[in-house]
Amino acid sequence: MGVRVRIDELVLTGFDRLDADLLVESFQRELTRLLRRAPVVPVDREVVAGLPVVPRTSSARLLGVALARSVHSGLRRGAP
Repeated sequence: MGVRVRIDELVLTGFDRLDADLLVESFQRELTRLLRRAPVVPVDREVVAGLPVVPRTSSARLLGVALARSVHSGLRRGAP
């Protein structure tokens, strides 16, 4: 069984000059790791409200990891 997470748009403000490819790679790797370790019940709706704030950083890798953890947290809370 697989889980598909769809993010239509991600807008980051206050994060200048980040390597977008590294951010996406880090995000995908960390979210995959988290979903394997702590699977979520699939939901057929948006789960974006009240996601934890991510720390301000100049590291694309660290930001990708923080975003993945925030999304995973939202998915776990958003399950019925």
